[in-house]
Amino acid sequence: MMRAVICFAALLLTGSVARADPPKLAVFDFELIDTSLPGEFYGSKPEEARLVLISEQLRKELADSGRYELLDIAPVRDAARHANLQACGGCDLKLAGELGADLEITGMVQKVSNLIINLNIYLRDVKTGTMIAVASADMRGNTDESWTRTMNYLIRNRLLAPNYGKRE
Repeated sequence: MMRAVICFAALLLTGSVARADPPKLAVFDFELIDTSLPGEFYGSKPEEARLVLISEQLRKELADSGRYELLDIAPVRDAARHANLQACGGCDLKLAGELGADLEITGMVQKVSNLIINLNIYLRDVKTGTMIAVASADMRGNTDESWTRTMNYLIRNRLLAPNYGKRE
């Protein structure tokens, strides 16, 4: 028995054990639902820049984790931006499939006011459409710092937490 363990350890160290490739993941840009009074009157310019900020933050953290192979969404980005990925009847799965993704993430930020904002992340299996994980957090305050800290929390404590979103 001990000899088998030593042989297996030696194979791991030399890289001779075949490892499964990480799943291919498409992370779409976050979308905004702005039902706030200022957003209705003046538009959502600061929030639109923050959507880009947190989308890139999520991609970087997931790529750095080594748990996923991040795919470039550039070939379908324009189509995704012109669709409401949360309510398009599966167009997000179709677009992710065109990229060769195994998994896909869509996200939404709902702004009720400058004080009440909710960030949501949805992880789905591209082939089956099954929802694997949902991560959601409320934030108070509408600043770059509050958005990035909330995203950091969801990444660390939900998406990359041990066993989060694992199917049994």
